[in-house]
Amino acid sequence: MLASQLVFALVFVGFINAALSGGKCKWSSRINLPPSHMVFYFNSNEKTRQKCLKDDTCPFKEAAITAGEPNAVKCWGYEKNCQPQNRVFLPQCPNDSGGWVKTKKEQIDIFYSQGDFGYIGDRLKELRTYCQPESANDSSLECVDHIRMCRARNIRIDFSDLNSGKSTDRYREDIFKPGQVAGKCKVDRALLKSQGDHKSPLQSWYSELQYFNGDLAKNPLDDAEKCDVIVNEPTFLIKLDAGVNMYHHFCDFINLYVTQHANNSFSQNVNIVLWDTSGHEYWSFFSDMWKVFTNKKPIHLKTYEKKRVCFRDAVFSFLARMRFGLYYNMPLIYGCHGTALFKAFSEHVLHRFKLEQRGPLKDKLRVTLLARGTQYRNILNQEQLVKELKRKLASDIEFKLVTYDINTPFIEQLNQTHNSDIFMSMHGAGLTHLLFLPDWAAVFEIYNCEDKDCYNDLARLRGVKYFTWENESKVTPQDEGKHPQLGTPHKKFTNYTFDKQEFVRMVKKMIKYVRAHPAYIKALKDKYGDIEGIAEENIEKINQPKTDL
Repeated sequence: MLASQLVFALVFVGFINAALSGGKCKWSSRINLPPSHMVFYFNSNEKTRQKCLKDDTCPFKEAAITAGEPNAVKCWGYEKNCQPQNRVFLPQCPNDSGGWVKTKKEQIDIFYSQGDFGYIGDRLKELRTYCQPESANDSSLECVDHIRMCRARNIRIDFSDLNSGKSTDRYREDIFKPGQVAGKCKVDRALLKSQGDHKSPLQSWYSELQYFNGDLAKNPLDDAEKCDVIVNEPTFLIKLDAGVNMYHHFCDFINLYVTQHANNSFSQNVNIVLWDTSGHEYWSFFSDMWKVFTNKKPIHLKTYEKKRVCFRDAVFSFLARMRFGLYYNMPLIYGCHGTALFKAFSEHVLHRFKLEQRGPLKDKLRVTLLARGTQYRNILNQEQLVKELKRKLASDIEFKLVTYDINTPFIEQLNQTHNSDIFMSMHGAGLTHLLFLPDWAAVFEIYNCEDKDCYNDLARLRGVKYFTWENESKVTPQDEGKHPQLGTPHKKFTNYTFDKQEFVRMVKKMIKYVRAHPAYIKALKDKYGDIEGIAEENIEKINQPKTDL
């Protein structure tokens, strides 16, 4: 085995052992993945698959068997043993690429690499050893290009100069001197130095690892006197974007999920370290999301102030604002939609929160309007629009007006969103909820305020249909709208009135789309059985809605 492969094996085994700890626990609580994901998990964990096949109590027998079949769909796409015929579904690219490429194959391949599991595959191909172990007990450091994600074993980090109480800067890049991040391994100094071109707080870990020293006399965890804290559990270190904003904070969560895939580690028996160099406490509307990744309370970096901390297994996570990353700063080729990655993330989160799909309803679509409680981008005639919608489409929809604020627990918000067939709101971070809509759903960004790609791209990644206002002559701004700091005209900084008839027309368009969606029709049949005419009735509703404008 090559030394670099040995490093991978050491880290891999560490994470897998953590995932399978607690033998008395039930299989489902030990692994805790959506049942539909188990075949992919077993494909990458052969020993666990064999255990399941031999254990009569394993509830995932079918997935374990399928993972052993040569022609089954059983891999995400980035695994080394993944053959094209075994890969989960390809993205759909029915529309033109807008001049990006010349062929349909190029279009699909680029979309897959930009926003799907191909992104993980590309990053894993970059993985190189920056600090080479000479024995199984040595330290190691592996990173992808530009030091955007790294995994380390048996390292010591000295936080003597963190001084978080003296700073409000969350992203300081000067907290380490040479030798304060160290291990026992042979550093490729030239290779490490060449990777600083993306040096930036939320784009790379170069600032933190540029002075990595491999000259310790022995594995730091074997030199306990020089470790104030020893961390034996696998640990993910992550720098956070804006925790107050769902769109930005979910860049953190999707990149942490990508990091889990890249390290084949889905155990919740791990530490999460929030890499914040300030003295501020972490708080977020969305803090429940950490329960998806860990059964422990996240650790603020200042917990390690003035301490030398020795980590047995540490992963420096992919970051929220990497160049060409997921999903902020991501260029996304036109004409494509639907990624297995974002669908899997949605399913993973919903599974760990134990949120179930209660629909669809037999006769109506569930429509949710998320109202804004902010200064700008409010719907001035919202009450009139709702009344018109209920009056004109009463027999077609079950309508709910919601406000997602601190008074509504986040998990309740997700439950409402997931059980919506049509979800609508003005341009704003709340539209990030579209990640958790059912596959057949439509999302309506009522007015995009000339930011036309932001939530359209997110909807394309998730694979739900995106709609936005079509007729500019039927929307009226309250005023010109001016940027509060710059004073320049900006459509995001005002409120709007919408034409009632046009609003209803748009919703009818979405109703038609949802009722025609194969996943919606299948869900109806699965829930209500082979009720005579159920599919035909829905096709009828597409062509001849019960209510007219």
